[in-house]
Amino acid sequence: MVSGSLARLASEAVGAGGWSFAQIAQRLSPAVFKFQEVVADRASGSYVWTTDGRKHLDFASGIGVLSTGHCHPHVVSAIQQQAGEIIMAQQNILPASKAMVALLQRLERIMPSSLTSHFFCNSGAEAVENAMKIARNYTGRQNIIAFDGAYHGRTYGAMALTTSKTVYRQNFGPYPSGVNVAPYPYCLHCKTRQAAGGLGYEVAPNVPPLGKPYAERQCCGGPQEALDWMLKMHTAPSETAAIIIEPILGEGGFLTPPPGFLTKLRELCDKHGMLLIFDEVQCGVARTGRWWGHQHLTEAQPDLLLFAKGIASGVPFAGISARPEVYSKMSHGMMGGTYGGSAIGCAAAAATIDVIEGEGLLQNAAERGQQLTRGLLSLAERYPIIDVRGRGLMLAAEFGQKQPDGSLRAEPGTASKLTHAAGRRGLLLLGAGARETVRFLPPLTVSSGQVEEGLAVLEDCLQEVLG
Repeated sequence: MVSGSLARLASEAVGAGGWSFAQIAQRLSPAVFKFQEVVADRASGSYVWTTDGRKHLDFASGIGVLSTGHCHPHVVSAIQQQAGEIIMAQQNILPASKAMVALLQRLERIMPSSLTSHFFCNSGAEAVENAMKIARNYTGRQNIIAFDGAYHGRTYGAMALTTSKTVYRQNFGPYPSGVNVAPYPYCLHCKTRQAAGGLGYEVAPNVPPLGKPYAERQCCGGPQEALDWMLKMHTAPSETAAIIIEPILGEGGFLTPPPGFLTKLRELCDKHGMLLIFDEVQCGVARTGRWWGHQHLTEAQPDLLLFAKGIASGVPFAGISARPEVYSKMSHGMMGGTYGGSAIGCAAAAATIDVIEGEGLLQNAAERGQQLTRGLLSLAERYPIIDVRGRGLMLAAEFGQKQPDGSLRAEPGTASKLTHAAGRRGLLLLGAGARETVRFLPPLTVSSGQVEEGLAVLEDCLQEVLG
């Protein structure tokens, strides 16, 4: 059944192949959210054209997937060449391909030094599922600790760890057992912070040269204490296999933890023989101006690092990089997957890394991120933006106003209204989390002019929705 907003376009919407958009939508599952009533035609760099003739500036990047932009010539050439050599090199029958070896050599350069063993699969959720298997097998323990607001995927094991929105879990229970959810430090809405007069909170992020240095950010320590009590009251260390966390929370709102939080997780895991898993599916692969999001926040390294999204510029590809010993108790055949480590995916991933290195995209992500942050802070002087946060080109703006009870919140639906207003003006944006937050994920190739173009459109949207 097609929603009313889709059905009313049955006769006039521009579609493809002689079908209107509504005719196309009738043949697609309504359970998949449709952001706009458009059909993609072609794309290049930071722009997408739809079959109705419109041009869209893409600040969503396929939810952070298109790290090198749409159809980067080097990535396209690598895919074309690989398709002419071998498309499928199934990892059990043909354990490696030349493309896989090329990727492994590049991972040697960009991965944390302790993570030298790699498993390849197809999606972030699949990486999470396999990380849970690795942790439980290696430790002989059953429980996993995740955090409030986390998004780890929609498959059953990953869904049990996901709490960013109820829509991802509702009506699908019961969920797999053994998952415990700890509070994530959402300092903006911390009641202790409010009672203490703000603890130095300011809208500007803790990203030099913007705002105070990250090390000066204050936290009441409540989330860390709650985690300590969880290990005493809910899941004993002897029953806990791993802690999994997004170093920078993705779907849950682009939150960064306070200084020392990730380091304390490393210390806690070392103390109790648990594994530490960093889910870098959204914040990894140069998205933040460093190869991996956690590198902004801690010197500690995880036992397993999960990557997907931006690694292959739009080709389905994902993986786990780990300390070799975590596989030591596994037997042959305990992990696998028909399409894991696909030759085309490996070629696209290797080409993506080459582009990021060769075109200085780490630096561009940092510089354009600062430009975008300054623009958002300028808008915060005129519109009710209460937080600008993130790193590099993984940024978010949360909307709200101070309420009589001291809380900060916006009218429900504000973020949705803004993203839809942007869509009508040819700017692709996404919301993030259960609060009224809009996220910004331009390609790492985005130019200074395109950032200004996006900010100008955003200001028009703010005037329409909030002015």
